[in-house]
Amino acid sequence: MSSFSKNKMAYIYLLITFFAWGSLYVISKFVLDKIPVVTVSFIRYVIAGTVLYFILKQRKLKAIQQQDYKYVFLIGFLGYFVSMATQLLGTKLTNASLASLVNSINPVMIMLFAVIILKERLTLKKIVCGVLAITGVYIIVGGIDGHGQMWGVGISIFSVILWSWVSVVVRKITQKYDPLQITTYAIIIAAICTMPFSIWELNVSSKVQFDGSVVLSMLYIGLVCTALSHVLWNKSLSMIEAGTCSLFYPLQPMVAVLLGGIFLGENITVNFVFGAILIVGGVIFSIVGKDF
Repeated sequence: MSSFSKNKMAYIYLLITFFAWGSLYVISKFVLDKIPVVTVSFIRYVIAGTVLYFILKQRKLKAIQQQDYKYVFLIGFLGYFVSMATQLLGTKLTNASLASLVNSINPVMIMLFAVIILKERLTLKKIVCGVLAITGVYIIVGGIDGHGQMWGVGISIFSVILWSWVSVVVRKITQKYDPLQITTYAIIIAAICTMPFSIWELNVSSKVQFDGSVVLSMLYIGLVCTALSHVLWNKSLSMIEAGTCSLFYPLQPMVAVLLGGIFLGENITVNFVFGAILIVGGVIFSIVGKDF
């Protein structure tokens, strides 16, 4: 596959990934009113891990070497277990649009980790795009009122830092192993880590409602927002630089804003729109602009 075709396929994977992740904020906001946070994570991983495992069994891939087990564990534990649980909690304490926009600082963090760990080049263009993203998020977050909202923002930022570091680790390890293989094992690890917390949560929670809409929502979260999107994200990381992949992140809040307004009736303030314009402008510049 030529370099141009490889990049094109990676961009398509990234578009699908961030549409799915953008919709996750809206779907999870609905589901979290019916099912506790950790249990949502557990169910999504069980669904995704089961499907991916059966797909993986149909393929003959290189066995993971013992010295690389630690990377798979860290991806599953810190990336899929801790980071995703705190992401859902941040969404619960804020709103779908705001949590997603806070998550858009991922490009900045991923680029920094990529420079430190992977020795990727930090160009002036990337710095400009990062500044635009930070400015946009600051404009939006700066207008938040209420302790609940601020706690949600803080938890979301913690999730971003963990996820950004894990994404760089994924970029490194998928140069050696198939992305499907890494994703499957990591999700299974996350499911195992989440299970005892989910059992405890269900024992102490008085609000657990399973109906047809919740089941369909969880299937969507497990199959589309977890199995498909994580495989495509990890595949993209194996094909192009982590810093380049990260520049697609602002597409995610745009999807969340659109769907949040349509399905959740969330308000879009002037600050929100202005911050979003800065973030998206930075992404467009990073893709079509020349390095300098």
